[in-house]
Amino acid sequence: MANLNKTELVAAIAASTGQSQATVGSVVDALFSTVAETVATGGKVSIPGWIAFEQTATSARTGRNPQTGAEIQIPAGKRVKVTAGSKLKASVK
Repeated sequence: MANLNKTELVAAIAASTGQSQATVGSVVDALFSTVAETVATGGKVSIPGWIAFEQTATSARTGRNPQTGAEIQIPAGKRVKVTAGSKLKASVK
């Protein structure tokens, strides 16, 4: 299989489960909405063996503007860390 966009992913899941694309699309949307809400509030979403999403903090640091070379101060912030699980890692070997 080649790359899948959301529409193709929904169609593939619908075909393999016998559910309508509308139903599967709603579930996929709800999944990512729930992941975003949980991670935004500092929680972690983990699907053992497959994938985990969590929020991490970044510290303030000095960076450089690549066009001018001028130093800039990058404030502390938050980012999302996505970790592949053992089953996902094994599938690409």
